[in-house]
Amino acid sequence: VSLPQMERGVAKVLGGDPKGNNFLYTNGKTVIIRNIENPAIGDIYTEHAHQVNVAKYSPSGFYIASGDITGKIRIWDTTQKEHLLKYEYTPISGKIKDIAWTEDSKRIAIVGEGREKFGAVFLWDSGSSVGEISGHSKVINSVDIRQKRPYRLATGSDDTCGSFYEGPPFKFKFTIRDHSQFVNCVRFSPDGARFATAGADGMIFIFDGATGERVGSLGEDKAHKGGIYAVSWSPDSSQLISASGDKTVKLWDVGAGTAVTTFNMGSDVSDLQLGCLWQKDHLLSISLSGYINYLDKNNPDRPIRTVKGHSKSIQCLTVHKNEGQTYIYSGIFYHLLLQLFSLIFASHYWDAETGENDCFSGKGHSNQVSKMVTTDAGELVTCSMDDTLRYTNIGKKEYSASDVVKMDFQPKSVSAAVGGLSLAVCIGQIVLLKDKKKVFTLDNFGYEAEVGVIHPGGTTAAVGGADGKVHLYSIQGNTLKDEGQTLDGDGPITDMAYSNDGAYLATIDEKKVARVYSVADSYSVKNDFYGHHAKPVSLAWSPDNEHFATGGMDMMVYVWTVSDPDQRIKLPDCHRLHHVSGLAWINEHTLVTTSHDASVKQWTITY
Repeated sequence: VSLPQMERGVAKVLGGDPKGNNFLYTNGKTVIIRNIENPAIGDIYTEHAHQVNVAKYSPSGFYIASGDITGKIRIWDTTQKEHLLKYEYTPISGKIKDIAWTEDSKRIAIVGEGREKFGAVFLWDSGSSVGEISGHSKVINSVDIRQKRPYRLATGSDDTCGSFYEGPPFKFKFTIRDHSQFVNCVRFSPDGARFATAGADGMIFIFDGATGERVGSLGEDKAHKGGIYAVSWSPDSSQLISASGDKTVKLWDVGAGTAVTTFNMGSDVSDLQLGCLWQKDHLLSISLSGYINYLDKNNPDRPIRTVKGHSKSIQCLTVHKNEGQTYIYSGIFYHLLLQLFSLIFASHYWDAETGENDCFSGKGHSNQVSKMVTTDAGELVTCSMDDTLRYTNIGKKEYSASDVVKMDFQPKSVSAAVGGLSLAVCIGQIVLLKDKKKVFTLDNFGYEAEVGVIHPGGTTAAVGGADGKVHLYSIQGNTLKDEGQTLDGDGPITDMAYSNDGAYLATIDEKKVARVYSVADSYSVKNDFYGHHAKPVSLAWSPDNEHFATGGMDMMVYVWTVSDPDQRIKLPDCHRLHHVSGLAWINEHTLVTTSHDASVKQWTITY
């Protein structure tokens, strides 16, 4: 599943389930539930129509409440795979920034941005108001409710104040004016005896949970050198962790008011800490990069594990076997907000067995990665909107500064074959490369080239055009020779691929037709395949050369049988609300899909 979507200077609220097994966060329009022991086990909730900001489990553990940027809150079931909607309300007219439940799971408080009010408290089953959240003049960032009676509610706002409420019905009691900058987080201890407020001024104050009186602060001068975005209490209420923009997480002894441990998370801008969660024995923090860190009390400079992945849309995908292990490679539109909003576009590699993954090291592409393939020589070839082709040694998992080929025009597609051959299809140009060097360029060919592939034998290059035709070129030495042979498609070609044994060429086009040509039969049409309701955009052959998969804008993936167009397997709603951007096969029964929802999924295919 994807990582959380992060924004510099904005806290990320993590939710935890009351049993301590799962944790929650949001990315785009989705809510992601992950197993805390094994984060590779995940679930995605996709029913929100707009970007979701926060999600929290009810104390009973049976429901999750999630709020989006339009002020809509959805309360849905956690026990069924379908996550059926229980209730839906729109308590405020703007972005929901935080949610809190009472311990009996009957009342919900939400806060955020609104026109007439910045928060609301209501009954979960009717939406009826049980008090009002007043006393603030700006956006409210955080809310929490004491988990024992008598109930108390606390909020923190951009107006540099906190507020304390008694209830139900919840009524404003007084304003907390201790902070000098935005109050980013307010959290009651699990036993209800205390609550903490944390702010952009680097301060954490501790208050009495029942009366709201200030009882102390953490740290000698300030708790952190930078702004604090989140705090989370230990289950026994004696300690808490805080996440800060100074790139550290601190573990505090609340009674003594001193830091027990300081976790240094790095020196890069992407190491800013914007969220944290204490679940059972697990201490989690989230970096600006979206990486989820499992902190180690015994070794504060090295997390036990760091969960990596994608947080932005994935554009392309390929698979490569290396020493018996299968790795998935994905290329993304991945951006980190660095100093002057520069963009970094990274390729990730994933262990297909465990889901463990990491990013290639070194400086990669400076724009979106459009297409990637692997070669028999163990290289990953990528083309990007930065007008370059890159050859990356898969064994080293590191970008090479020297193996970059600058193109005259922006490349759209890349293909590779035996003998060090590569074919790049650029806007207005087709380029043949050998051993990472350009050996032949073709200009003024009279049509707009969209995608190109080289036959596995290295003898033929096929180029699909916006003219709805496939143009065949023979590769003679270091040149491309136009043999004058074209294959007719029904519309502009969107993707194509040769089968691994070179027996077939499959194409897909904008008219929603998949077509297979028999290579040995002078590229005669073997079969046409119909099924997609919208433009198909990706295609991949199974290693058995008998089946191929197509993915489209209709969010469908079909697995087709070459010899029988009627024998097909349909995977509907593969990546709900997002079209499938990439396909690859690990073996004849395992298909990998990726999408703009930033997730990578493996499917078991049984014929």
